[in-house]
Amino acid sequence: MKILVFGRGGQLALAMRDQGDAAGHTVTCLGRESLSIADGAAVAAAIAAHAPDLIVNAAAYTAVDKAESEVEEAFAVNRDGTRHIAAAAKDADIPFIHVSTDYVFEGGGERAWREDDATAPLGVYGASKLAGEQAIAELGPARNAVLRTSWVFSPYGANFVRTMLRLGVDRPELRVVADQRGRPTAAHDIADAILLMAPFVGDGTAQGIFHFGGAEPTSWHAFAEAVFASGARHGRPVPKVHPIATADYPTPAKRPANSVLACDRYLALPGATLPDWRPSLDRAVDALLAAG
Repeated sequence: MKILVFGRGGQLALAMRDQGDAAGHTVTCLGRESLSIADGAAVAAAIAAHAPDLIVNAAAYTAVDKAESEVEEAFAVNRDGTRHIAAAAKDADIPFIHVSTDYVFEGGGERAWREDDATAPLGVYGASKLAGEQAIAELGPARNAVLRTSWVFSPYGANFVRTMLRLGVDRPELRVVADQRGRPTAAHDIADAILLMAPFVGDGTAQGIFHFGGAEPTSWHAFAEAVFASGARHGRPVPKVHPIATADYPTPAKRPANSVLACDRYLALPGATLPDWRPSLDRAVDALLAAG
């Protein structure tokens, strides 16, 4: 396939490049230096110029806390940019997969969130991503799908794994939130899920919203401990990680306490599985430490 990815420097865009190339596809990633997805004419022109077989939107405003004070910027990318890509993809009749987030839910209760559960984002970031989903739905029937995911990590960019490894060098003790749960998900595993979905989106058998994440839910506290255990394979220090409550670590934006996504719709696709995030974590840690 010829795959056009909106987004270039983020975790998912780089993972799409890696996994797409490895699978023999031709992947072109367009970043902000090339165009703004808030510019509908530029988006349509880029799609016409590249004539891809699949379009993936990995571009997003992801600064969860900054979004509380940068509302217009968040909506310009996550709502308006998504609408522009989806509309141009529909006009060109090209399959389109948009990546969204667990933050569209308010995060209450104990059971995993299904695709058809009521959405109620707690902050601007989640609201802007939900608005992007709604913009796609408002366009009517088309060959597209929304893939919600959570707790993304990789060897690239700013993410929880990189932060923990950095802090663990100098701090013998850390305090990490233990009352938020979700599915850690490697960006490279998301890219593989997108590649698996692509033919089903293309032939119309996979439409609407899907959830995808690592196989076993956990807490941020337990995830941090897993990061340090992985780093220990390289002789990295293992600090003591103290569990704390969300209330003990206030942030401008509220986070869902329960971010666990139910992934049954994705698992119903032929060949679909949920990857164990632990081997993916080891690979990410290996790459991060090899890069210095």
